Amino acid sequence: MTAPPPRHGPVADPYAAPGPPLAGAHPQQPPQAAVSEDVGEVSVGDLIGNVTRDLSTLLRQEFALAQAELKQEAAKTAKGGGALAGAAVAGFFVLMFLSIALWAGLSNVMDAGWAGLIVAVIWAIIAAVLFATGRSRLRRVRPTPERTVETLSQVPDALKGSRGGNS
Repeated sequence: MTAPPPRHGPVADPYAAPGPPLAGAHPQQPPQAAVSEDVGEVSVGDLIGNVTRDLSTLLRQEFALAQAELKQEAAKTAKGGGALAGAAVAGFFVLMFLSIALWAGLSNVMDAGWAGLIVAVIWAIIAAVLFATGRSRLRRVRPTPERTVETLSQVPDALKGSRGGNS
């Protein structure tokens, strides 16, 4: 029987005591702590302190993850918004040149001043219809998040142990 060839680089020994993480280990994973005490020998205060510390660490990590995700989504939203703004500018120029073409076409049949007035009246009608539609839709908007307010009003009752808003 021959010995296996030597391995290059650090190798984790499954029976060794935990130590610093190996090179290339995931940077956000803390090293595993060795369990040296029986839980029965640890005071309740220490257990509560450990749980509180671990919960605090978990919440900080979740908050950092949420921040990173929100930054990533904000960047995507900004790029999409920029593309939509560019499309709006291009659409504006299309409408402007179509209006000029309509004005020029109508000026072949009538005076150019009257043709320009007709095009302006058409745009005034379109603007009035869009204004009325937008105003009626905005009047239906409820700025208060009603379901969230209702849910938040139930939180104190839930902490007390009762269900719903009925006491």
